[in-house]
Amino acid sequence: MTSPTTIDGGGATVAPGAAPRAPAARCFGDGDPLYESYHDTEWGVPFEDSADERELYERLALEAFQSGLSWITILRKRDAFRAAFADFDPVAVATFDDADVERLMADAGIVRNRAKIDATIADARALVAMHERGERLRDVLEAYRPADPTVPAGPADVPGSTPASVALAKDLKKLGFRFIGPTTAYAAMQAVGIVDDHLVTCPVRRAGVTAGG
Repeated sequence: MTSPTTIDGGGATVAPGAAPRAPAARCFGDGDPLYESYHDTEWGVPFEDSADERELYERLALEAFQSGLSWITILRKRDAFRAAFADFDPVAVATFDDADVERLMADAGIVRNRAKIDATIADARALVAMHERGERLRDVLEAYRPADPTVPAGPADVPGSTPASVALAKDLKKLGFRFIGPTTAYAAMQAVGIVDDHLVTCPVRRAGVTAGG
């Protein structure tokens, strides 16, 4: 019986009897299981929205909370954020009042930044207002999906912001969203798969998991 051909960590076939190559490095997160899981299964990976778009709302909110901090810090607090913000149900968060703000400011499990907390509540109200007008947040983001995306060869090819993220941030602010500038807008575009910045060598891209894979 012939030995089966295998696939190595970089996505290439390996001849029978040959040793597989070492796995290709991720864009980020190697060595931390939580970070690895986020990179492999969420970052840049398309997902289906709920009717209330809470998934998109959560991503925008967490990107805003991440400003000035490391993303792994936010990931480690994610469950606490979900508990504090009603699982990011925009209708529920839109009703938060001053007492809720004080409750959140006292919650050591989240990032206790009043401006970011206020913005998250304001964003819920903006999203609810959009839905009442028959509009979708997903449509706003999709308008900035690049028609001819490029594949970054290395970290230096991944921008911190783009003209599209500048325009997106302006659109979101007009809709009532807060604490979102071009850098945060671009991070959100990356997170939800509007742009796919997995490197050309990334095993996730090679596996075809992302929209650009």
